[in-house]
Amino acid sequence: MQRKLDIATALIHRPAVLFLDEPTIGLDPHARSELWNEIARLSKAGLSILLTTHYLEVADKLADYVTIVDRGRAVAEGTPEELKAELRGDSVNLR
Repeated sequence: MQRKLDIATALIHRPAVLFLDEPTIGLDPHARSELWNEIARLSKAGLSILLTTHYLEVADKLADYVTIVDRGRAVAEGTPEELKAELRGDSVNLR
Protein backbone atom coordinates (compact mmCIF):
# COMPACT_ATOMS: atom_id res chain seq x y z
CA MET A 1 0.00 0.00 0.00
CA GLN A 2 2.91 2.36 0.71
CA ARG A 3 4.17 2.06 -2.89
CA LYS A 4 0.71 2.83 -4.25
CA LEU A 5 0.39 5.81 -1.91
CA ASP A 6 3.82 7.12 -2.97
CA ILE A 7 2.82 7.07 -6.64
CA ALA A 8 -0.61 8.58 -5.98
CA THR A 9 1.05 11.38 -4.01
CA ALA A 10 3.46 12.03 -6.89
CA LEU A 11 0.56 12.33 -9.34
CA ILE A 12 -1.63 14.71 -7.32
CA HIS A 13 0.06 17.85 -8.61
CA ARG A 14 -0.02 16.62 -12.25
CA PRO A 15 3.71 16.64 -12.99
CA ALA A 16 5.14 17.10 -16.48
CA VAL A 17 7.58 14.24 -15.77
CA LEU A 18 7.10 11.34 -13.36
CA PHE A 19 10.27 9.78 -11.95
CA LEU A 20 9.84 6.16 -10.80
CA ASP A 21 12.69 4.16 -9.28
CA GLU A 22 11.82 0.45 -9.17
CA PRO A 23 8.16 1.21 -8.38
CA THR A 24 7.02 -2.41 -8.10
CA ILE A 25 9.58 -3.65 -5.57
CA GLY A 26 7.72 -5.38 -2.75
CA LEU A 27 4.39 -5.62 -4.59
CA ASP A 28 2.54 -8.89 -5.07
CA PRO A 29 2.16 -10.10 -8.70
CA HIS A 30 -1.40 -8.77 -9.06
CA ALA A 31 -0.53 -5.31 -7.71
CA ARG A 32 2.60 -5.26 -9.89
CA SER A 33 0.55 -5.98 -13.00
CA GLU A 34 -1.99 -3.29 -12.09
CA LEU A 35 0.76 -0.75 -11.56
CA TRP A 36 2.43 -1.55 -14.91
CA ASN A 37 -0.96 -1.14 -16.60
CA GLU A 38 -1.47 2.22 -14.90
CA ILE A 39 2.01 3.38 -15.91
CA ALA A 40 1.23 2.40 -19.52
CA ARG A 41 -2.06 4.32 -19.36
CA LEU A 42 -0.36 7.43 -18.00
CA SER A 43 2.29 7.26 -20.70
CA LYS A 44 -0.31 6.92 -23.46
CA ALA A 45 -2.13 9.92 -21.96
CA GLY A 46 1.00 12.01 -22.59
CA LEU A 47 2.84 11.92 -19.26
CA SER A 48 6.61 11.63 -19.63
CA ILE A 49 7.91 8.90 -17.33
CA LEU A 50 11.52 8.20 -16.37
CA LEU A 51 11.55 4.66 -15.01
CA THR A 52 14.29 2.49 -13.59
CA THR A 53 13.64 -1.25 -13.59
CA HIS A 54 15.45 -4.57 -13.61
CA TYR A 55 12.55 -6.11 -15.55
CA LEU A 56 13.65 -5.99 -19.19
CA GLU A 57 10.30 -7.35 -20.40
CA VAL A 58 8.63 -4.32 -18.80
CA ALA A 59 11.08 -1.93 -20.46
CA ASP A 60 10.43 -3.69 -23.76
CA LYS A 61 6.67 -3.32 -23.38
CA LEU A 62 6.44 0.19 -21.89
CA ALA A 63 9.47 2.18 -23.02
CA ASP A 64 9.91 4.34 -26.09
CA TYR A 65 13.63 4.60 -25.34
CA VAL A 66 15.89 2.45 -23.16
CA THR A 67 19.31 3.04 -21.64
CA ILE A 68 21.04 0.02 -20.13
CA VAL A 69 23.41 0.94 -17.30
CA ASP A 70 26.17 -1.32 -15.99
CA ARG A 71 28.21 -0.21 -12.97
CA GLY A 72 27.08 3.39 -13.41
CA ARG A 73 27.87 3.65 -17.13
CA ALA A 74 25.46 3.62 -20.05
CA VAL A 75 26.46 0.58 -22.12
CA ALA A 76 23.59 0.54 -24.63
CA GLU A 77 20.75 2.80 -25.61
CA GLY A 78 18.01 3.02 -28.19
CA THR A 79 14.47 1.90 -28.77
CA PRO A 80 13.64 -1.62 -27.57
CA GLU A 81 13.47 -2.73 -31.22
CA GLU A 82 16.91 -1.26 -31.98
CA LEU A 83 18.48 -2.92 -28.98
CA LYS A 84 16.97 -6.32 -29.80
CA ALA A 85 18.09 -5.99 -33.44
CA GLU A 86 21.68 -5.48 -32.26
CA LEU A 87 21.74 -8.95 -30.68
CA ARG A 88 21.80 -10.70 -34.07
CA GLY A 89 21.57 -14.20 -32.69
CA ASP A 90 23.59 -13.69 -29.54
CA SER A 91 22.47 -16.05 -26.83
CA VAL A 92 23.00 -16.71 -23.17
CA ASN A 93 23.26 -20.27 -21.93
CA LEU A 94 22.53 -20.95 -18.27
CA ARG A 95 23.35 -24.14 -16.44
